[in-house]
Order: sequence, then C-alpha cells, then structure tokens
Amino acid sequence: MKYVIRGEKIKVTGAIKDYINTKFDRITKYLDGKEVQDIIILIKVKNNLQEVEMTIRTNHFLIRCEEATDDLYKSIDLAIDVIERQIVKNKNKILTKSLKENIHDIILEEEDEDELDNKVVKRKNIEVKPMSEEEAILEMNLLKHDFFIFKDDETFELKVLYKRKDDNYGIIETK
Repeated sequence: MKYVIRGEKIKVTGAIKDYINTKFDRITKYLDGKEVQDIIILIKVKNNLQEVEMTIRTNHFLIRCEEATDDLYKSIDLAIDVIERQIVKNKNKILTKSLKENIHDIILEEEDEDELDNKVVKRKNIEVKPMSEEEAILEMNLLKHDFFIFKDDETFELKVLYKRKDDNYGIIETK
C-alpha cells in the first residue's frame, strides 16, 4: 500500500504520521493488500478547525471521507471510524452480490481550483464506465456524494443518479 500524507497550512510531523499509520492497522485487516492502490490523507487547517480528508482507492471502489474538529487527533479518529464503517458495510454488499469484478474505479485526474468568472471554483475529470443502477448507488454511497454520473451497462447512455430528500434515489437520463 502506498500512503500519501500531506498537509495544507500545517506541518505533518513524524508523530502525526505514526499516529495515522497505527490507526490504519485497524482498517488494513478488511482490505486485501493487493487490492489497495493508494491511500491519500490531506490535513488542513480551516477557521481554527483541523480537517482530515481520507481517500482509499482500490481496484474495485473508492472510499472517501472528511472530518473536521478543533483537535487534529480527534479528526483522524473520526475519519478512521467512518472509513472502517464504510468498508465493513459495503464490502459485504460487494462480495455477496458478486459485483466485485464490475465496480469501476473513478479516476480523479487534475483538479483545478482556478476561479473562472467567480462561478466555477473546482473542476474534476472522471472516467465513466458502464455499470448497473445498483452499482452506481453503491459507488455514490461509498463516496458520500449527493449525485453520481455513470454509464448504463445495458444502453450505454449517460445517467445521473441523485439522492432525494425522502432518502430515495432519482435518475436523470440523457439521450
């Protein structure tokens, strides 16, 4: 596994790295070492809050979370707890529904945070691969997003899955 630990407006010390590595020992028992491509951890200071963003990219899915508190170590603990819950909850779904081979990886390419006309503040390029609606719901929940763009595995049409206020899902179909 490849760890990338980075700090924004904060120096990442050896003690912080050691703390993160010992906490990740809880999670690695759930993941096959060959399956994990990389683990990216970003630590930021925002408005007196210590924010931790964790992303684990595997061959089959992407898990991401953000936690912010006034204490860095508390933020790390909360983020590890969220990641662990997501892995346990969704790993069983992946294995039992034999989706393991079909779940796609979202490849985040360059992220531009340049402002264009004070409207677009961030851009992300994603690779969209064919999947079923059930797989798209699983991916969206793993990413903790309110919407998800995917290509239907039967019709190969681009679709947008979104979470409704009543906790159900909606799909916008394109032609």
